[in-house]
Amino acid sequence: MAEAIRTIINGQERRIEGVSPTTTMLNHLRRTERLTGTKEGCAEGDCGACTVMLIEPDEAGGLRRRAVNACIQFVPSLHGRAIETIEQLGRNGLHPLQQAMVDHHASQCGFCTPGFVMQLYSGWLTGALTDRQSVKDVIAGNLCRCTGYGPIIDAGVDLARLEPPDTAADDAVLAERLRSLRGAETFAYEGEGARWFAPASLDALADLAAAHPDAVLVAGATDVGLWVTKLHRELPVLIDVTRVPELHGWSNDDLTVTLGATVTHREARRILEDLHPDLGELMRRFAGYQIRNAGTVGGNIANGSPIGDLLPALIALGAQLQLRHGTVGRELPLEDFFIEYGRQDRAKGELVASVTVPKLRADQLFACYKISKRFDSDISAVMGAFRLTLGDDGLVREARLAFGGMAGTPQRAKAAEAALVGQPFDAAAAERAAAALRDDFTPLTDMRASAAYRLTVAGNLLRRFQMETGAAGTRTRVLDLSDVA
Repeated sequence: MAEAIRTIINGQERRIEGVSPTTTMLNHLRRTERLTGTKEGCAEGDCGACTVMLIEPDEAGGLRRRAVNACIQFVPSLHGRAIETIEQLGRNGLHPLQQAMVDHHASQCGFCTPGFVMQLYSGWLTGALTDRQSVKDVIAGNLCRCTGYGPIIDAGVDLARLEPPDTAADDAVLAERLRSLRGAETFAYEGEGARWFAPASLDALADLAAAHPDAVLVAGATDVGLWVTKLHRELPVLIDVTRVPELHGWSNDDLTVTLGATVTHREARRILEDLHPDLGELMRRFAGYQIRNAGTVGGNIANGSPIGDLLPALIALGAQLQLRHGTVGRELPLEDFFIEYGRQDRAKGELVASVTVPKLRADQLFACYKISKRFDSDISAVMGAFRLTLGDDGLVREARLAFGGMAGTPQRAKAAEAALVGQPFDAAAAERAAAALRDDFTPLTDMRASAAYRLTVAGNLLRRFQMETGAAGTRTRVLDLSDVA
């Protein structure tokens, strides 16, 4: 039996029925709730004008708060969650952040201002604002065409100096209220002929996926949302995987780290940067803050984009992917999951459950590099990730060189790898490997880079890897486009 969406918007409980499951939060807020402070700028999660704060119970009995792009989040995902908009922040007069925005003249046309305010407010409450650089990181997913960002950053720095309020008691009450609204079983919703399911266990999810093999699985909706807002696709059945606790955890042992499919990119950064600093830097540049708050590791893998930043790094590290189909599970090397552009080794009704990443050993060298036209919130032209295993004699025993942006899938450079194995990792070996890339890849020319540029940059990354690890042994950096031209 179909249920109503039960949520709390700006402190008021709401019961939503009859709307299409692919109605965006943004459209509902503006058209139904008449909360027009939340703006539509891009309708694809790039500009941040639609930023709101999503609130849900956490495992410790409190609340988890995160800023998200309302323009690509679907209304049924609000079930059992709360949302706050700019109107709630200013309900009792100007918040100190709003006052700081006024004091620093941080708003001109004002269109983007509510999104900046909600993004900084969320970052403040969650402890992400610590200094000027952290303010810049937090607003990397917000665009402004008027102020030049300086005054907005100044306002954020002012806020960072203030202690967030102690809300533990109120949070416990709201968390219990949200759990009551959510319920413990599978949430089933129907509107305008389409259906939305949100199972509460892995077994229930597997059963639903098997029963609806053509259903679209939704986690952060950072890609699926664009199918609706940009491609205007009709999606008859959607299954929300974010309520499944078995998919959200992660585990750690002496040799590996395993990430559940719904671990968000922001959470993954904290986990992966312990494996190598470059991974933390890579994830700091992964889209914008709001996208990292919503997008998931499993969604990124299942999407299989050839320019997904995380995938080459995981392939270079030798990650293993765990899949689930009904009651049957299977495991395969992550690199084997990607068959060709838009096609992965995943049967209908099969889902990504987790990914296991080997830890780096003392005899291994690793680096990853993101090449893009701007530092923040940009898609890679080329992404390179490299892991070498050295013998006691200093010769390369194993090479794993993975690239994004060079082919229709994230892919290893087998010819370049062969050029390194059995050789000392010196400048001559790097030159041979760089030359061999022409046997591995025939990249495309598109709006981000030409084929010739991609091949040149890919080779330069191998040379840089050798210079930084084979000689000086210093830790590598994640680069922007100007570093390798």
